[in-house]
Amino acid sequence: MIQPSHPTLSVRRQCEIVRLARSTFDYQPAALGDDTLRLMRVIDELAVKYPCWGSRNVVLELRSLGWVVNRKRIQRLRRMMRIESLAPKPSTTTPNKEHEKYPYLLRQLPIIRPNQVWATDITYIPLAHGFAYLVAIIDWYSRKVLAWRLSNTLDDSFCVDALKEALQNFGKPDIFNSDQGSQFTSGDFTDVLKAADIRISMDGKGRWVDNVFVERLWRSMKYEDIYIRCYTTMAEARTGIGNYLHHFNTTRRHQGLGNDTPDAVYFRKATNIFHITDRQLISTVTKQTLPIAA
Repeated sequence: MIQPSHPTLSVRRQCEIVRLARSTFDYQPAALGDDTLRLMRVIDELAVKYPCWGSRNVVLELRSLGWVVNRKRIQRLRRMMRIESLAPKPSTTTPNKEHEKYPYLLRQLPIIRPNQVWATDITYIPLAHGFAYLVAIIDWYSRKVLAWRLSNTLDDSFCVDALKEALQNFGKPDIFNSDQGSQFTSGDFTDVLKAADIRISMDGKGRWVDNVFVERLWRSMKYEDIYIRCYTTMAEARTGIGNYLHHFNTTRRHQGLGNDTPDAVYFRKATNIFHITDRQLISTVTKQTLPIAA
C-alpha cells in the first residue's frame, strides 16, 4: 500500500492519504521471547484442560508450577491467544463495533441433516519459536471438518479463504454460526455468506455453549496431536494438522455419532434427529478428563 520509492509522493503524504500514522509505517513489533512462548504454551494447555477457568485461577496454577506472573500479563496473553473462559459471564470478546451483528438462530433447533448448520472458530497453535492461528469450518450434524486454514496473523483473509473452499467443495448450509469476533463480522466474510443466501447466526454474549462442537474439535486435536508432536514451523504444523484432520474425518470414531466417523455420517442420508439442548452441551464440554470422542 505504501511505496517508499514513490516518484512524487513522500511516505508521509501517502500515510496521510490512507489515514495511517507516519510512526505506524516504521513500527516493527518485537519478537516474543522464548520464556513468553513457553508460558503461552502452558496457558493453552491449561485452557484446554480447564476450559471454565478464568485468569485468576490460571495465575494461581501457574504460580504453583513455578512461574512468576501477574494477572494483567496473563489476561493480555490470553487475549492475544483468543482464549476465554467457557463459564457463563456478562460479556465476551469485544467485537468490532463498526461491524453488523446477527442474532443467534440455533437455540433449541433440531439438527437433522448435513449442511443444515455449519460453524467456525479460531484457535491458537503453539510452535517452537512462535505461534499460529487455526480456523476450521465444521458441519454441525456430522462434526465433519469441511475446510481449514493456518495463519500467523489474525486478519480475516484466512477465514474467508476457508469459507470459500468449504462452499466450493460441499455446497452451502442453511445457517452459518460463529462468534462475534471481528474476523467473522467483517464485511469480507459476511458478504460471502450473503452472496450465497446463507442465514447468519452469531453466538450471544455470555452463551459459551453456542459453538461447543468446534470447541470439542480443538480439545481433541490438541490432546491427540498438537501437544504430542510439538510442531516447530508453520510448514510442519500445516502438514501435521492436515494429517490429523483427515484422520478426524475418516477414521476417528465418535461416541456422539454412534461410534461412526464424520465422513460416514456426512455422506449418507440422515436417519436420526439430534435435538441439541443446553444441558447436553454443558455436560459434554465441562468434563475435566482427557478428551473423549465428540
